[in-house]
Amino acid sequence: MDREHVNCWEFKDCGRELGGRNSVLLGVCPAALDERADGIHGGKNGGRCCWVVASAYLSEGTFGCVIEEFNKCRECDFYQMVEEDTELLVVV
Repeated sequence: MDREHVNCWEFKDCGRELGGRNSVLLGVCPAALDERADGIHGGKNGGRCCWVVASAYLSEGTFGCVIEEFNKCRECDFYQMVEEDTELLVVV
C-alpha cells in the first residue's frame, strides 16, 4: 500500500468505501463520497482529509460530528500519518 496515497477506509479497513463489505450494513462513509475533497493530500474524495468530513469514521465503529470530535482525530494514527507525510492543507 502506497503510504502517500492510502485513503482512510483502506488504512482503517472499515469497509465503508463505495462497494465495501460494510457499506450496505453501515452505509458508505461520507468521506468516501465527498467529491469536493477529491485530490486533497493525494486522496480519493475525502479519503485523506476525513477529519473535516462530518459523520466520518472515528474509532471503534463510532461516527461523529467533525467539530465535536476533532481532538479524537488528532490522536488517530491515520491523521498522524497524513500529517507526517504531507503538509496539511485542510485542518479545523
